[in-house]
Amino acid sequence: MVDNPKGILYLVATPIGNLADVTFRAVEVLQGVSLIACEDTRHSRPLLDRYDIDKPLTALHEHNEDAASAKLLEKLKQGESIALISDAGTPLINDPGFPLVRQAVAHGVRVVPVPGACALVAALSASGLSTNRFAFEGFPPRTSSARCTMLEKVVDEARTLIFYESSHRVLDFVRDIAAVFPSHRSIVIARELTKLHETILSCTVDEAVTRIEDDPFMEKGEFVVLLEGASQKSKTELTGEQIRVLKLLLEECSVKTASTLAAKITGSRKELLYQAALRLADKTG
Repeated sequence: MVDNPKGILYLVATPIGNLADVTFRAVEVLQGVSLIACEDTRHSRPLLDRYDIDKPLTALHEHNEDAASAKLLEKLKQGESIALISDAGTPLINDPGFPLVRQAVAHGVRVVPVPGACALVAALSASGLSTNRFAFEGFPPRTSSARCTMLEKVVDEARTLIFYESSHRVLDFVRDIAAVFPSHRSIVIARELTKLHETILSCTVDEAVTRIEDDPFMEKGEFVVLLEGASQKSKTELTGEQIRVLKLLLEECSVKTASTLAAKITGSRKELLYQAALRLADKTG
């Protein structure tokens, strides 16, 4: 018989906006643990008050999670059960908690997920884009040059791409997408999911900037941005239409400029178009 069994670390998903989206199991777990670790105790209090959850709270956020994780691990090893919640959604998904979970696993503490709301999954399910394969990229870099470099690396990705973005950078991010991605590629911008002003905007990349600029509310709230993956055909071969566009551009532009513009217009890989442009230039030269 074990004299001092370890406690359990519960990872409890909380609503991403609408407080009614909490699960019955989540409430039961939060009512039963010894302690709740959360990003901001003030932010979590309304949810806990609504469901009569009166448990001690401790802060675990990006600025203290190493020290806080060590203290929580000791409590778990002493037999206390702890719930980890984030400000919204599923813990660890672009939120603090990884050091605690990693240490808990390493020390043989049982880690139990209590699933529920997750903004990226909610947005993907309603986007109309492919859900078979997707890549979550988190928050994009803060500067335009870094964002464009990142986008250039994923423009040929066949999976649906998912990003989080803040209200004060969403327009700049979409502008960078329009500068890198083919104009016809589909984009979905999900705003304030599950809240009163929920908006899911679906359009093409070349329409997105204007759609945001024309609606002042599209720069307010919390955002999930989804991009259609590149088609397999565009990654492996050029169509007759793509070649025709490339030929027309070569009449007025250099090989490099023509291939860059053709990639934006047609959605094909710039490398394929550049090689084709070189061959066409050699034939006409």
